[in-house]
Amino acid sequence: MEELKQRILRDGKVRGNNEVLKVDSFLNHQMDVAFLQAIGQEFRERFAHCPIDRILTIEASGIGIACLSALAFDKIPVLFAKKNKTKNIAGDVYISQVESFTQGKRPYNIFVSKEFLRPGERVLLIDDFLANGSALSALIDIVHQAGAEVVGAGIVIEKAFQPGGDLIRSKGVRVESLARIKAMSEETGVVFCD
Repeated sequence: MEELKQRILRDGKVRGNNEVLKVDSFLNHQMDVAFLQAIGQEFRERFAHCPIDRILTIEASGIGIACLSALAFDKIPVLFAKKNKTKNIAGDVYISQVESFTQGKRPYNIFVSKEFLRPGERVLLIDDFLANGSALSALIDIVHQAGAEVVGAGIVIEKAFQPGGDLIRSKGVRVESLARIKAMSEETGVVFCD
């Protein structure tokens, strides 16, 4: 998605060498809603021939993207995995573990209520970044625990120089990344894959 690449080049900030790409001015802290709507429409076009019953993401950065994507998919429900089991998640839950780079590689559990993810459902995963693949692997695990089917993963930005994309694709999941980054550093900025 050329518009996304241009936005990353203009507004993105690289911190460290091949470590952190800050896109918090438009994607995952402050959100440019019109831009997220265009991202949602792009996911709709890429998964146009896939029957989808719901979108699943993980809190917090994926929620806005998933919601605007759901509008493009004729308002299918969005479900998000919570990072803490709270009192308002009553009853049985699916649980999986994530090891997040942005959380200092500290593992944590994610939870989805069994009430909202049922056997046989066709699920599209949506997230802002794909790097090491831990969050997506945990979401895939939860979908499989439910007896549901992953129809694909829509990723806004994939760090193609990290192993996550290969890991998720090796699980047989179709991954559609809107921008794939080959390399990045504070000195050279962002270099996209062809």
